[in-house]
Amino acid sequence: MSLPAQPRIAFLASSTPEAQAARQGFAKVFGDHAPEEADVLCVLGGDGFMLHTLHRHGALGKPVYGMKLGTVGFLMNQHRPESLVERLHAAEAAVLKPLEMAATSESGATVRLLAYNEVSMLRQTRQTAHLRISLNGQVRLEELVCDGVLVATPAGSTAYNFSAHGPILPLGSQVVALTPIAAFRPRRWRGALLRSDTVVRIEVLDGHKRPVSATADSHEVRDVAEIEVREATERTVTLLFDPEHNLEERILNEQFTT
Repeated sequence: MSLPAQPRIAFLASSTPEAQAARQGFAKVFGDHAPEEADVLCVLGGDGFMLHTLHRHGALGKPVYGMKLGTVGFLMNQHRPESLVERLHAAEAAVLKPLEMAATSESGATVRLLAYNEVSMLRQTRQTAHLRISLNGQVRLEELVCDGVLVATPAGSTAYNFSAHGPILPLGSQVVALTPIAAFRPRRWRGALLRSDTVVRIEVLDGHKRPVSATADSHEVRDVAEIEVREATERTVTLLFDPEHNLEERILNEQFTT
């Protein structure tokens, strides 16, 4: 990836006072361009705001460089006001492929959403969810009784997936994690590692009695009848990281954190 010597930067900040103050400071020094006109997007906030930015501006195809000014910053670099242009030129690129979820509700409507971290299904009431899982058109699990199930990308495997005891996936591994959430039956099923081009279909059994919601990152669809999840082959995003703390190294380090 190559940037101009003096790149046009769009500064996007979360609503916190710290992020807004940092945005004003950067804009005074470097100017501030609209995302559509910029060479690079500089995101100021936490991981939640980074995901919000990717969903809103990912289709522009602009590289994204984040600085941590929020609670969680796994997808962010350290916030340092100095040497921003030098850091941008030295940054290493990580190309992420999101998942595409097609969720069909009990009413028959279909909603399509992207997920850079994970797609999840969760029970809406106190009653457990009953789900059927098919891979590439073949039923692999006739009935999973659980609180939910998720499909995670490598970049998202250290988030909700890891909290649900799913595996951490190396960046670029071309696999996704299928992880149950509080599985009751079959009790010993711990999930599966799947090729990233696998089409995952999850059907809700007895959805009127046991309603289930589906979520792509933070976007939720209620009362779903089934979802289909696949890799979004026509959409990628490029995140930029300082060489000393790139995303691949962070994911590797997470596997050795006690």
